[in-house]
Parts: sequence; structure tokens; C-alpha cells
Amino acid sequence: MDETPPPQHLNPLRRFGLDVKRVRLGRKLTQKHLGTATGYSDAYVSMVESGKVMPSKKFAEGCDVAFGTNGLFAGMLRRIDEGDHPSWFAPYLNLERKASRILDYSSNLMLGLLQTEDYARAIFSAYFSQEQSKAIEGKVAARLRRSEVFERDSPPLLWAILNEACLRTVVGCAEVMAGQLEYLVDAATSPHITIQVMPFSAGAPAASTKPFTVLRFTDSPTVLYTETRVGGKMHDSAKTVTAALDDYDLLRAHALSPDRSLTLIKTLSKEYRA
Repeated sequence: MDETPPPQHLNPLRRFGLDVKRVRLGRKLTQKHLGTATGYSDAYVSMVESGKVMPSKKFAEGCDVAFGTNGLFAGMLRRIDEGDHPSWFAPYLNLERKASRILDYSSNLMLGLLQTEDYARAIFSAYFSQEQSKAIEGKVAARLRRSEVFERDSPPLLWAILNEACLRTVVGCAEVMAGQLEYLVDAATSPHITIQVMPFSAGAPAASTKPFTVLRFTDSPTVLYTETRVGGKMHDSAKTVTAALDDYDLLRAHALSPDRSLTLIKTLSKEYRA
């Protein structure tokens, strides 16, 4: 077994892969053995060890079981994931993964849980124009992984209200927007996702409300999350959360019905394609 730890200058995925390989060899396991133990192919194990793919949560947890490392690799993967998000977002991210209901109002941009890869890449490329492409790709991958909450045995119920500005603000280009809106239509077919559009014609209810998210849990108090350009904040006081829920009810009442919302989204997606 090679006791030399991976160099610290390596990117997180490469370092994770080398750690997996180091422990695997120490346990005298082949890649095929580890693949069988974790439910993946030896080719997948090879790609993880070479840092070519982001390992799944299932794989990391499988490594811990196979190696007897008591959550070591699952913890490493979680830190990699959080490293691609701003530090102030980590508290929200941890709660989002546990929520039973997610109520979101977006005023200008699509919420992260419903973004396509191209849409997310366009946002990060604009926000972090000085970053290297590898760093941007890490942020894109981290954002896309958030949708894994819908793969849980009991996925959360997402209710998303999108201001019409979300549909008309061109992020990237017309093709990116068309793909994003078509993705919304597909997402809305899930029994766990409801989408409404707040039309410009609704006036004040939409114009006077900033974006926010309410997270509900089966065994914990409801929390409110708000965000600005410089960071996000969690709110758990009953008074603040109740006010946010009242605002959300008002937004729901003034938004288009889910069916009419999808009709508008389909119409706009065709316009972008044209």
C-alpha cells in the first residue's frame, strides 16, 4: 500500500480518486471487486480513480462500506460538493436535501433546482467571467447535482412560481432559453413538481416581492431563505416564516394556473426556436 498522501495541489476530484485507489490497494481489492461492492462497473471505478468523473453519493457510501472507513469518503464527497458552492450557501444546501416541501418564488432567473446545464453554464460564465473554465464547470456540475433530491425514495414536493421575467430574460442565447423552457415543461410532468408563472399583467404582487424560498420538513420547523448578490440568509422565527407563507399564498393566487403557465412556457419556447 502506498502510504504517500495525494499532493495537495491536485484538484479535489483527482485527490478523491487517488485516495480511493490508495485504500483499495491497501485492502488488496481490484477495481472489479470494488465495482461489485459499490454497484458499479470496474470502468466506472477506473474513471473515479483517475479523477475523470464526479463520484456519486452511492459510490462514496459504497466505498465506506467496502473499506470500513466509517463515512470518510462520503464526507470527502460532501466537502467537494460544498466547495463548488459559496460558503454562505452550504447551510441552505444541507437543508434543501432534507426538505419535504420546497416553495420557491424566482423573480429574474430560474431557480437552481430547475436549471439546465447550458443555462447554468451561461449564468456562471457571466458571473465569474475571470474564472478558469474548469472552475466554472465545477460550479455547473454542483448545481445540477442538486436535482438529485428528486431521486430520493420520498422526494420533496417542489412548488415553483416564476416571474415572467425568468422566461423572457435571455440567458446565454435563444437556443439556451428554448432548451431551458422545454426542460420546464418536462419537469412539470413529475407529480412532485408544480410550476406557475407570475405574468407581468399581475402587477404589484409580483413587482413588489423579492425572490425567496421556504423549506418545510416532516420533523423540523419551517425555514425561510433569502438571498442577495453578496450572500444568503436563513430565517427561522415564526413571525418571519408566517409572513413569507402569506406572501407565497398571495403570489399563488395571482399567478397563472399550472396549465395556463405551461401553455405560456410552450409558446415562448417556440418563439425562441423560431
